[in-house]
Order: sequence, then structure tokens, then C-alpha cells
Amino acid sequence: MSAQRSAARPAAAPHHARRHIPGFVILLLGAIILLLAVGLYASFAPRSSNDPAYTSQSDIDSLVAHVGSLILLPQGEVPTIATVTDLDALKGQAFFANAVVGDKVLMYPKAQEAVLYDPSQDKVIQIAPLTVTGK
Repeated sequence: MSAQRSAARPAAAPHHARRHIPGFVILLLGAIILLLAVGLYASFAPRSSNDPAYTSQSDIDSLVAHVGSLILLPQGEVPTIATVTDLDALKGQAFFANAVVGDKVLMYPKAQEAVLYDPSQDKVIQIAPLTVTGK
């Protein structure tokens, strides 16, 4: 009877070949899913307000309104806002001669004007013509 059982059983694939291929495939799929999850999170997660590159629309509106109470700003366009973070990169540029880290630059391309504002001193530091290149 035991001879009949072993004869009826189909030949099995080598045991080691069955384990390595699925394990490798599962590991590879897991890595791909993890990378996709991290990528999706990074692209859709809200930015931290501690991120110097992040400026919300309400922050922009508030900054423009406040600086606009100090000086007359160009009308009819929303400025691009930048924050001074690296003074070494700005050396040699007269506009940034008195800049400190944390200063805000309001850039108005249509009006061709740039404003350097120091929020810690609540002062407009510099106003200069803005030349937009690369059209």
C-alpha cells in the first residue's frame, strides 16, 4: 500500500528552489511598496511651518498687508516671497548687503520691484529694481 502512495504522488520541485524565489519576490515587492508609500507621503504631506521654504497663503497675505502699511507696494499682483537663509550665497550682491537670516524678500515681477523686509526689526531694509530673465 505504501508503494501505491509514493507512486501516485507527483514529483515535487526541489524544496530549496520553491523557498528562494517567492521570498525574493516578496522582499522585492515589499521594498517597492515601501518606496511608493514614502514617495506618496512626501508629496502629499503638509509641509511644516518650520520649513523655511514653506509660506502659506495666509502668511503671504499677512506679510504683504503689513509691509504695505510701511511702504507703498505695487498693486495688481501677488509677490513671490523668499526667506533669506544663506548669507554666504548672497555675498557680493548690493541688495543683500544689510540682510540677515530670516529677512523676507517680496518680488514683484510685473512691477519689476523687489523689497527686502526685516521682520525682527519691522523695517524695510532695501527696495530695488527687479530684473526678470529667462523668458
